[in-house]
Amino acid sequence: MTPSILYQPTYRIVDHSDPDVHTSALPSFAYDDTLATSVGEGESPAVARLWVHPKTVVLGIPDARLPYIQEGIDYLHSQGYDAVVRNSGGLAVALDEGVLNLSLIYKETKDVNIHGGYDVMVDFIRSLIDTDIDVYEITRSYCPGDYDLSINGKKFAGISQRRVKGGFAVQIYLDVTGSGKERAELIRSFYDIAKKEEETKFTYPDIDPEVMASLNELLDEQMTMETIITRITDKLRDYSEEIVSYPLTEKEEQWLDKRTKQMVDRNKKFLEE
Repeated sequence: MTPSILYQPTYRIVDHSDPDVHTSALPSFAYDDTLATSVGEGESPAVARLWVHPKTVVLGIPDARLPYIQEGIDYLHSQGYDAVVRNSGGLAVALDEGVLNLSLIYKETKDVNIHGGYDVMVDFIRSLIDTDIDVYEITRSYCPGDYDLSINGKKFAGISQRRVKGGFAVQIYLDVTGSGKERAELIRSFYDIAKKEEETKFTYPDIDPEVMASLNELLDEQMTMETIITRITDKLRDYSEEIVSYPLTEKEEQWLDKRTKQMVDRNKKFLEE
């Protein structure tokens, strides 16, 4: 049996969890691509990146092709949300100060296929939260997928994955505080406006807000963003001999600049007003 890739000699923590500093979600996906490239080329050890952003709806590429997408984006803006098209898989997801994103970034290995990458994140979250967590598609959630994480039928997290240049990032959003139902109502209204009753080749989710909740709504304990981040960093020590943290290197800054421009171009292409 192959040892879990969770066990690493060193983890590098990249903390982008202050939404007052990291106000735009757009560079986040460029950061993950940059760090995956760095890990893949041996420039960096495995990375755990924490990121939190103010109100933003992160769209998938299929969302950007909705027949009335501009009306949908106008609605999001009216509700105080920004909109960004990401470069990893999935559909619309709501971010705000109560949603923690975690990216675990590793060097690609033949021992860890796509499903194995998802399993790594599932294993980590299960080691972090002391309750029974189910993993199956919550079909009426937003951004439904085989690796939805739920407690008693209510989804609190979803996982995506991105592989670039010898490295890969497994990304999860965790609804920690606030109302999962209210976030789901926002995304449901977005689809109602951006799709209307029009027939589309792609099947968009029929969202039931009752199937989504935050960890604070599902657990007996009350979590804050600070407590879950501390728990994550403490747990990483169980999986490594050393925890380090340092800014991007000069080479990583160059990669980041290139990847950010690609994200800007992608969003101009799909979301030009």
